[in-house]
Amino acid sequence: MSKLGTLGARLHHGEIGYDFVKNRKIWYGISILITITAIVGLAVRGLHMGIEFQGGAVFTTPKNMSVSVSTAEGYAEDASGHDAIVQKLGDGSMRIQVAGIDTKTSDTIKERLAGDLKVDAEKINAELVGPSWGEQIANKAWQGLGIFLILVVIYLAIAFEWRMALAAFVALIHDITITVGIYALVGFEVTPGTVIGLLTILGYSLYDTVVVFDSLKEQTRDITKQTRWTYSEIANRSINSTLVRSVNTTVVALLPVAGLLFIGGGVLGAGMLNDISLSLFVGLAAGAYSSIFIATPLVADLKEREPAMRSLKKRVLAKRAQGGDPDEGQDVPVTDDEHDEPADVAAAVVGPRNQPASRARGRGRPSGKRR
Repeated sequence: MSKLGTLGARLHHGEIGYDFVKNRKIWYGISILITITAIVGLAVRGLHMGIEFQGGAVFTTPKNMSVSVSTAEGYAEDASGHDAIVQKLGDGSMRIQVAGIDTKTSDTIKERLAGDLKVDAEKINAELVGPSWGEQIANKAWQGLGIFLILVVIYLAIAFEWRMALAAFVALIHDITITVGIYALVGFEVTPGTVIGLLTILGYSLYDTVVVFDSLKEQTRDITKQTRWTYSEIANRSINSTLVRSVNTTVVALLPVAGLLFIGGGVLGAGMLNDISLSLFVGLAAGAYSSIFIATPLVADLKEREPAMRSLKKRVLAKRAQGGDPDEGQDVPVTDDEHDEPADVAAAVVGPRNQPASRARGRGRPSGKRR
């Protein structure tokens, strides 16, 4: 077995682990700081909305243009008085995008571009985009986002409980805010591709969160019947047991997205790839972070406020202070017949496979009290 596989097995069996829940205030503080930075960037710089949302014109030149992109960009900005985005296509033609202009202005810009580029004006194709179309896209995106969040909260509240639904909702808002803030700080153009990427990352973020929640649900079944583990400790075990899986899933998803963003958009200059790849890259990373460091610790915080969980915590701490036999009187198996795990590892999981201690001792190691 590889070292990573061995590490994952040890994390899953509780032999090693990091206390994510205990240090939750650190993660909360980091998230608050990042979120505030994103909000400030959004408020100060705003979003660079694409032509689909502002309206404008797109000019496509003939093939095999000898003019450089920077030169064509200067021509377009001089002719229009607006910022222009120029992209060189594979056949040598250029796509010149100018936002915020109307039909009459576009005809004048087309004539000036033809003169500067030394081509026939009839060979330059001009397409006008109205801002109403972009407004419809934005409204549909907001509606889709709202419906998605409502359905997610309802599903998680039914499948798990309302505290997990609330924690997942907070994690999703956390991911969206950070992604939008990064767009504002970087200055990338917001296009329909950005909206698609933003909606896509919500599914990835929710997947990681639900994996941890499912493990937590199984391990906390009948939790009040034992006095060995608190809810927060079992929540931390759930994070550690799924940690390698979450990291592997995120890395595998990030690799192709990073290729699109850094190689396709940066090295090859395919600017249109930046629209969707940046939102995916930032969103996937933020989603993995929130599922590990935000969602589950928040659930533990909410659950520990319950009277039953507070009472359980007092009993666990009192038991430890007395230094008594941690297995005595517990509905926790001493051995695991199926996997032959050590007693302290198998006892860490409180779930449907548990059996009374008297039966477990009959098949496992001696209790030490009598033979």
